[in-house]
Amino acid sequence: MKRVAIQGYKGCFHEQAARLFYGNSVVPVECDTFPDLYAAMENGQADAAVMAIENTVSGGLLHNFDLLRRQGKQVKGEVYIRIGQNLMALPGQRLEDIREVRTHYMAINQTRPWFEEHAPWIRLIESEDTAKSAAQLAASGEKGVGAVAGELAAQLYGLEILAPGIETHKQNFTRFLILDDHMEVPQEQMDKALLCFTLPHKPGSLAHILTILSFYEMNLTRIQSLPIPGREWQYFFYIDIKFANYLRYTQALTAVRPLLEDLEVLGEYKAAL
Repeated sequence: MKRVAIQGYKGCFHEQAARLFYGNSVVPVECDTFPDLYAAMENGQADAAVMAIENTVSGGLLHNFDLLRRQGKQVKGEVYIRIGQNLMALPGQRLEDIREVRTHYMAINQTRPWFEEHAPWIRLIESEDTAKSAAQLAASGEKGVGAVAGELAAQLYGLEILAPGIETHKQNFTRFLILDDHMEVPQEQMDKALLCFTLPHKPGSLAHILTILSFYEMNLTRIQSLPIPGREWQYFFYIDIKFANYLRYTQALTAVRPLLEDLEVLGEYKAAL
């Protein structure tokens, strides 16, 4: 049994990602915030953690990139989950019976057009978490009230899905990173890395680095910059690169390292896609 820290409550998309990576034997450790994921691992409550890092609709979770750099836990894997939202309620009710729906504000944003078209009489109320809304509804036994959450939440809390897949953007995926100090990834399986570095503040420095990585056939799949506090117009750069040959990857790092002011390898692992 693997104790995995998740941001949110049982039945949330973080738990779904944990189950996809580790299997259904995971024991979710609920955390209120992303920094709490690291605290749960440090104090022995959790063996590992799953942390969202980017979404295809809303973009990157910038604070989580900073957490990765500051907390020092290595990324050991990744999971992509399609974010499907479902309207659910206590069994035996119809859509026409529902007058109020509670869910997280992001789920409201992702589903509001469906409610405007199919159920304009329903009042949408913001809550702390999608899965928690489902859990509280099941515990309260309230009729005429619904929740919007993932399918796993409906299964865990015995709710009936009245309308599946009500999210506006069907190609809405979230990428989750696996943080697990107890896991060893064989070198021959590694084909992706997450790097963080800073650059000298001079023209062309980033272009020079990218040219070298291209020469060594590194496939840059994402680049994110965050300002360095106290250093005007200077940035931390976070990049994801995929590679077909680990030796070629290490040669690329050797080539660029002298040109960087700092380089941290935040994880080397097997890509999910």
